[in-house]
Amino acid sequence: MFISIDAGNTNITIGFHDSNIREWIHEFRIESKGSLTLLSLERAMHLFFLENDLKVDSVSFVGVSSVVPELNELLDQFCNEFLGKPCYFINGNSYQKLNVSTSRPNEIGTDLMCNVTAAYERYKQANIIVDFGTALTFTVVDNEGKVVGVNIVPGLKTAVKSLFSNTSKLPEVPLIVPKAAIGTNTVESIQAGILYGYSGLVRGMLETISQELDAPVKVIATGGLSTILSNLEDSFDDVDRNLTLEGIRLITLANINSQL
Repeated sequence: MFISIDAGNTNITIGFHDSNIREWIHEFRIESKGSLTLLSLERAMHLFFLENDLKVDSVSFVGVSSVVPELNELLDQFCNEFLGKPCYFINGNSYQKLNVSTSRPNEIGTDLMCNVTAAYERYKQANIIVDFGTALTFTVVDNEGKVVGVNIVPGLKTAVKSLFSNTSKLPEVPLIVPKAAIGTNTVESIQAGILYGYSGLVRGMLETISQELDAPVKVIATGGLSTILSNLEDSFDDVDRNLTLEGIRLITLANINSQL
């Protein structure tokens, strides 16, 4: 069993891949901010392993993508002490054995390069990866697997929290697409503004990027919030919330196998 750990600004996502059936079988999420400690992570994972009948001794490899450097020591300890395996941290030198590349290997986030790796492995052509995370990112890849560029805007939850925290009377609302684009009460007004507004943003960004590329592209959506904007389904060729986890697996195995 391969374990991918994606440490982001909001959550740590841990995915479990069964190599026998070649599928992601489980996913665990825990907030990466606040009072997270090695002990609290180990306790949560111990319970998760018990509930899902998972065995630590079935873990073969562990790969980590972290955009939060202050979590790296904790994750390293967790892998060695709880999982009993050293983990491979993806870094700017990890892409040399792959069919993808970037001119800024130490600047672009490892999570985005994991997305690129998994998407290009699947389609072998130019693509745009829309990642609905803490930030909403558009990663553009050409036909040779090289990252052309990345566009970044605040994510859906980030936008809602910003509105809530900077105004005295507006409440924090659930991210649910309302029935109409015209809000008739405070909650629906915020939901319509954020969710229909972001739908227009995504469509407009995809259209503009595609025109600049002037080549056929595949558009893949990923991230924990990738299914919320259901009215965008026709804008994507694929929606895969495990894309980052798969990229972590591919990059880690490519580098570990090269050392054997």
